[in-house]
Amino acid sequence: MNKVAIGIDIGGTNTAIGLTNREGKVLIKQSIPTPKHGIIELYLDDIVKTMKALINKFTSSEVVGIGIGAPNGNYYDGSIDYAPNLSFKGKVPIVTLLKEKFQNIKKVHLTNDANAAALGEKIYGGAKDFNDFVMFTLGTGIGSGIVVNGNLLYGHSGFAGECGHMLIEPNGRLCGCGVRGHLEAYCSANGIKRTAFELLAQNNNTDSILSNYSLADLNSKIIYNAAKSGDLLAIEVFKLTGYWLGIGLANTIHHLDSQAIFLFGGPLAAGDFIIKPTVESMEKHLLPIYRNKVKIIPSQLNGGDAAILGASSLVWIENN
Repeated sequence: MNKVAIGIDIGGTNTAIGLTNREGKVLIKQSIPTPKHGIIELYLDDIVKTMKALINKFTSSEVVGIGIGAPNGNYYDGSIDYAPNLSFKGKVPIVTLLKEKFQNIKKVHLTNDANAAALGEKIYGGAKDFNDFVMFTLGTGIGSGIVVNGNLLYGHSGFAGECGHMLIEPNGRLCGCGVRGHLEAYCSANGIKRTAFELLAQNNNTDSILSNYSLADLNSKIIYNAAKSGDLLAIEVFKLTGYWLGIGLANTIHHLDSQAIFLFGGPLAAGDFIIKPTVESMEKHLLPIYRNKVKIIPSQLNGGDAAILGASSLVWIENN
């Protein structure tokens, strides 16, 4: 009987669920909205229903485990703890809840979503030959997974790697966590939108394509398309985003002396519009001993499958 794992990636906007094999192939997947209602029981019902539907399509396979990547996912106790970008408050014992629903599946593991992405990159992506690297995920928020000597760094309480909440602008923008000036408030998908609207307001700019969009409708893809068309304000948005992200990467390298930093997430589709200013800013803010030594590498995982692969890799690692 073929063995498969279930990977669940809980994002601030959507939740991706899929079945994978040990070789890193996503056999089947589905995405459901991550709700804003904050009622964990209803959300869990949606997850379980989706999982059962996927499993029923592979009746000849044995599900050996479930891997979950989530914001503020605590590997040690299996709970999502006070995630600022999710509507569920307090501690959510997601591992216990899923074990109750799937009592025949013994392996259920949770980690931070960015940790899961780092694992996926290490096993299936471009980090196979790196033992010391950091994965930054840019999405609704900013996460990071730290690999040191080939192993994920969890820290004392399980929350090592909150690089998205490093301070880059004292008394700056309000972050979703409630503190001002964090990297996430500037370089997440929402942060990029805020930069665009700040520039529009500061310059009273009505010539930019971006002035035709509301905050709710604007996204990084629209900003990228505008930059490609030569929109100067859109290009400036990515320059500023890269400047702030480069500061964050430099700080990270100063702490960890990593070989490489992998970047993953929707905003990275902008390519050199964001990568080039990021590298320039990082090199500018690095100590001389680190300059021109650390590689900045876009994730080598298939963007549509990366989150699921990362989450399910928890199962295969734990089964080794």
